Amino acid sequence: MKTEVDGRFWLNVEGKGFLGLGRIELLEQIEATGSISAAARAMGMSYKAAWDSIDAMNNLADEPLLIRQVGGRHGGGTRLTEYGQRVIRQYREAEHEYQRFMDQMRENLEHLGLQDAPDGWNFIKRLSMRTSARNQFQGRVVRFTEGAVNDVVAVDIGGGIEISSVITHEAAQALDLLREGREVQVLIKASFVILCEDVEGMRYSARNRLCGIVSRIQPGAVNAEVKIDLSAGRTLTSIVTMDAVNEGWLKEGGRACALVKAPHVVLAVSD
Repeated sequence: MKTEVDGRFWLNVEGKGFLGLGRIELLEQIEATGSISAAARAMGMSYKAAWDSIDAMNNLADEPLLIRQVGGRHGGGTRLTEYGQRVIRQYREAEHEYQRFMDQMRENLEHLGLQDAPDGWNFIKRLSMRTSARNQFQGRVVRFTEGAVNDVVAVDIGGGIEISSVITHEAAQALDLLREGREVQVLIKASFVILCEDVEGMRYSARNRLCGIVSRIQPGAVNAEVKIDLSAGRTLTSIVTMDAVNEGWLKEGGRACALVKAPHVVLAVSD
């Protein structure tokens, strides 16, 4: 079996895929066209897929990558922030060095005559796993409360947003979560995100209440995908019934709040 050196170059944020070639090209197309829909067409991808990629990047970025412009003399549009432009430059510089490394690896492979790969490589590929949770955020532990059985861990995901998770004391110790500053990933399934109106004085039992602007509603036959723009470019995705959407209180551009029970917030570490 012929063996070739190949690979993908990605920039990760604490183990989570942040930037790859496809996402960089999407950002470059947005910068060139000033439009997410036009960029998606140029990339041969759907508008929804483009938005999902942007949301994934923004949720892991230190600062927003894009600025949305509404209306104006020349109409609305989207442009990259200075931070977004800097990310592209840094990625391209790193990619150049990566290609030099890959070229050197190919030369070494040919020189050593290592054309036959062991069967173990197929096993290693199968070990690679991805999470099914739609909402993934990078954060740091800012507070924790120990209990006899369960602990409450508060994580700052940026923009002044805190998310609390309830996990067993054993798990918290195993993941070394009981110390401030510990870097963690926050995972929340979209089906666990309950949406409600942003009403002052509302009482609720969920520990996490995150409010923002409804940026997109993607209807389906039974359910709809709703995205809520939080602060600092963070976006939260929820799956709701079409009956809830048809009630009329969920509207793009309107405010809504997301309720997430602390036991539904999963914490993960990369080391």
